[in-house]
Amino acid sequence: MGSCQCVCVLGVVVMLGLWVHCSVTESMCGAHAPGDIVIGILSSVHFNIKDVQPWILPEMSTCINFDLITFVQALASIHTIEMINDSGFLPGIRLGYLMCDPCAHAVKALHCVEQMLAVNGSLSVLSDYSNFYPPVKVFLGERYTETSIPVAKLLSLYRIPQISCTSSAAALSDKLRYTSFFRVIPSNIHQTKALAKLMSHFKWKWVGVVTLDDDYGKGVFENFLIHAENEKICLAFQEVVPNYLNLNQCIKEVAHQIRSSNATVVLLILRVQQVEMLFEEMIKTNTNRTWIASNTWSMARYLMKMKDINKVGDIIGINFITGNIPGFENYLQNLRPGPGARNDFIKEYKQMRFNCSYSQQSEHTSPSACSVTDPQEANDDYLLQAVDPTEAYTQRVAVYALAHAIKTLLKCNNTACSGDRDFLPWKLIDIFRKMNFTLDNQTYSFDENGDFENGYDILMWKNHGDEKISEVVGKYLIKNGEVDIDKNKTVWSNNKVPITRCSDLCPPGTVKNILGSSCCYSCVNCTEGYYSDKWDQPVCKKCSNGSWSLPGSSQCQEWKIWFLEWSSAYSIVVLVGTVIGILLLVFSLIFFIQHRERPLIRGILGISCLMKLGLMVSFGSVIVFLGRPNIHLCRAQQTMYALGFTLCVACILVKAFYTLIAFMSSSPHRQRALRKLDKPLVIISFLTLGQALVCIFWLIFDPLDVQETPSKTQPLTLNLLCTQGSMYGFGAMHVYIALLAVICFIMAFKGRDNETDPIVFSMLIHLFAWLCFIPVFITQEELRPIVQISAIMVSSYGVIFCHFTPKWYKILSEKADTRKTAKSPGSLPTDDSGVVSRRSLESISLPSQPQARFSFVESNISDWDCSSLYSEVPSSIISNSDVRLRNGQRQLSLQSVSKTIGHLAQQQADQQQQVTQLVGDIQGLMKLVQASLEPTNSLSPVTAAHTLQGSVSASPRGAHEGRPTAAAGAGLQVGTLAAGSGWSQAALVALFCNGLSPRLQRMLACRGESLGAMSSSRSLFGSTNS
Repeated sequence: MGSCQCVCVLGVVVMLGLWVHCSVTESMCGAHAPGDIVIGILSSVHFNIKDVQPWILPEMSTCINFDLITFVQALASIHTIEMINDSGFLPGIRLGYLMCDPCAHAVKALHCVEQMLAVNGSLSVLSDYSNFYPPVKVFLGERYTETSIPVAKLLSLYRIPQISCTSSAAALSDKLRYTSFFRVIPSNIHQTKALAKLMSHFKWKWVGVVTLDDDYGKGVFENFLIHAENEKICLAFQEVVPNYLNLNQCIKEVAHQIRSSNATVVLLILRVQQVEMLFEEMIKTNTNRTWIASNTWSMARYLMKMKDINKVGDIIGINFITGNIPGFENYLQNLRPGPGARNDFIKEYKQMRFNCSYSQQSEHTSPSACSVTDPQEANDDYLLQAVDPTEAYTQRVAVYALAHAIKTLLKCNNTACSGDRDFLPWKLIDIFRKMNFTLDNQTYSFDENGDFENGYDILMWKNHGDEKISEVVGKYLIKNGEVDIDKNKTVWSNNKVPITRCSDLCPPGTVKNILGSSCCYSCVNCTEGYYSDKWDQPVCKKCSNGSWSLPGSSQCQEWKIWFLEWSSAYSIVVLVGTVIGILLLVFSLIFFIQHRERPLIRGILGISCLMKLGLMVSFGSVIVFLGRPNIHLCRAQQTMYALGFTLCVACILVKAFYTLIAFMSSSPHRQRALRKLDKPLVIISFLTLGQALVCIFWLIFDPLDVQETPSKTQPLTLNLLCTQGSMYGFGAMHVYIALLAVICFIMAFKGRDNETDPIVFSMLIHLFAWLCFIPVFITQEELRPIVQISAIMVSSYGVIFCHFTPKWYKILSEKADTRKTAKSPGSLPTDDSGVVSRRSLESISLPSQPQARFSFVESNISDWDCSSLYSEVPSSIISNSDVRLRNGQRQLSLQSVSKTIGHLAQQQADQQQQVTQLVGDIQGLMKLVQASLEPTNSLSPVTAAHTLQGSVSASPRGAHEGRPTAAAGAGLQVGTLAAGSGWSQAALVALFCNGLSPRLQRMLACRGESLGAMSSSRSLFGSTNS
């Protein structure tokens, strides 16, 4: 007695707890019953939401359109749960349920799950759900794939098992994404294969397809395409019907497409509601087709009872294997909630069925509704007529599957269950994967994807008066993958299998338009490289090697191979340009060697020869581009250019570096540090070696090759071109050269003067040429060799015209001036300012320099050379006598020269006697010059020269051989004083030069400075009075 009271109290507590749980959101719990273990049921009893809009939350909307099929399926689950409770299958355990209606909407389905999993009205967010004890341990549903997928993702997070009886999307077999999802039906992969096998069995090769715009429709169609290809089935059309919006208009468009197509067989992957609307459109226009039904509507009795349903044509389809549920028909005829349970859906159905109110009547309203006093107590067999109860057999299988799993988990025997009833849901998942059970003499088990692999029934709708009835006429077994149909049961409208045909025969040059495989077709031209020489060919034949065809050809032609032939106009132009470039380089080399003693060439002859060598190699790479390419020529093209032009740019960089050192003369310490790096041969070798390493790595790890590619501009032509590998090595090679060019440009621009202009302009030409080359090289594959040749030629000629041509011009101009001088022996050439220039000394005609420099470079103190002269003069004196011209020409007075010579004399104490004689000679010569400058004195230049030479011969030599003589100093004084006189420049230069010792002459010319620039204007040395 006490135990019975405890059980009663426990039942009351459970019911109160469940009532409290449902009271949180009463509208979500459409049906519930108490139990020790609660099962959540998701069933879209309504298949639409009233006035659904994107900005209105579905859970706040009203569900409409009562679906009898889903309603019966939900009742089958509830009936099976009650049968298990009554049978004692789980001793001492009572199964309860909570049922929520998602109204076929994914967001509302998630809201249902959230409410069912809430504990005390709230759903906690945890970092680990392995210890989560929800009130609902397992879920049944949902019917539609569109709602099952988001629910499966959510439940996989909580590791709560979900068993579906109708969601067959292939994506749900992915256990990585849907860990806890199971289903008692096969995947759509098998359904689509069964559909394709069914079409192939009746030789239907030309069909149309109408799919639903949801996850189910898309998944079925994608899988169907795969199997249709294997079975050589072709689609005449494919239409998509939206799930919610603009449905009526879309159905009309689909109906028009079906009527206008010549395909007589149409596959409908739709829900019952869309099929009904489509059939109504077909009936209006009396359109007859053969329809293939998917599992979603193949057993819809509601459609079978449509008015004039026989006018739509023959219907055949597939469905999951069905069966009878014991006692279920009687349950439907005496419909009422079980003891202690509440079911608002039964109330709604009875209100709809037996409501006498005219405003609330529908197509489901009973004719005897007005004679019913209490609709909730009334019953009839309408559900058995409207819905095939055997279609809900999978609900029975699903409930028994979870019941067997619970029995295993709780370790139940025939009398009791010893396990904890409040278990962790994830423990059921492992049991589902491993278990197998027997039900109604049939063994079931889940495969590795959580699916059943039992197969499908093939159904045919037969005319039965004004209606249709379904009959199983065959089966599709997954194990053997074949359709087995009883021909004696199949009945067609015209007593023969419908025929669907595609098109007329295709003439030669055309081929059947195949959808992935040989099937029904339309005629299209054969593509390039293929041909057909007979009528109605299933495929085009491929042209043999060395031949090709244009679109629509009935035969093939030989390929034309294109490359830069030697005889082409462009190749001839390139050859002429290359030969001219090489000849210019050879001429320049001979010219420079011939004039190697010229100051303009003397210091740069070696570097200039290396530059010419690099340019010759670069020009040689251009020649390698011509002719039929092979792998060796492809390698030679790039490496010759890379090494040759790198050698040239490296030489230019050395020259730029030298100008930078000269520019740093204002900072001796920095200049001294930079001069330590002034190793021309080392720099050139190092930079060229760097490019060589780039080329080696390129050829080893990213080798070049020869490739034949069809021309985009010339028909039946193959371009035989060299490839550059993956372009990384090619890019590294050009970036390396560009980097050197940029460095040359920067250094030359920083130390800019007349000497750096060739460097600046040649590097600008190179960079501009390759910047123009890059986009064309990338976008125009056929033009790559032409563009690269052009860029190489432009860069090479840029160096020639910027570096060599100006020197030719200067030297040749000096020769021309020398000839003029020879014709006028009494005078020496002068510049524009009327002052003697250095070309008079060297008999070279050079243009006057606007900013000439006369500087002595610092180095070790040795004999009286440039560096010793510079180092022996203090900075204070150098500042007064500096003859480097920056920002204008400076004046060099007689006083500054005297101070310089006096300081030098003081530094040579051991040669005091020679210095005294030197000063005396200078004073004597100064008097001579001053006398000659008097207006009354008409001393000729020749006389002055003889006088100067006499003083030179009178000056002592010996110990101070090679040092400045008195005549040299006098010559300098004379040249300075005479700068403003009326004497000719030839006489002045003769006086100055002839009075110098050979060593001093070399000293003053060691840096190639123009002595004539020292007297380029009268302001340089001042007037004669100074």
